[in-house]
Amino acid sequence: MSDSEEHQFESKADAGASKTYPMQAGAIRKNGHIVIKNRPCKVVEVSTSKTGKHGHAKCHFVAIDIFNGKKLEDIVPSSHNCDVPHVDRTEYQLIDISEDGYVSLLTDNGNTKDDLKLPTDENILRQINEGFAEGKDLVLTVMSAMGEEQICALKDVGPR
Repeated sequence: MSDSEEHQFESKADAGASKTYPMQAGAIRKNGHIVIKNRPCKVVEVSTSKTGKHGHAKCHFVAIDIFNGKKLEDIVPSSHNCDVPHVDRTEYQLIDISEDGYVSLLTDNGNTKDDLKLPTDENILRQINEGFAEGKDLVLTVMSAMGEEQICALKDVGPR
């Protein structure tokens, strides 16, 4: 390799932090998070089988993708590690909704965030549109995991 080669690294100011962390399968509980088929999921059911003739107890996970709601399943030996996603929830104040379905949000430091689409969940979408049309101050909760973000909840903090 020569010094003339240029290397570019994509970062989101998280100091090289991983999108997931390892956790022993036997330690993952219901309502926790797990990565199944490279998707961040919330665990809705865990069952553990007894040790078989091949020596490992197995954990059977039933989980729901936190972004698209699809049900996924996985069976892992309880002594093995599973990936667990870093899931963050952040609240932003809604400033504007554009015609192409993107929202403009106010961050804590006073900047705007304009790269989020309106949610696909009909109930939340209706509440956001109605509240915005009525001129209410809405605070949207944005869930982020593994490089994806989605509006997952909202609350009304009163009229403007």
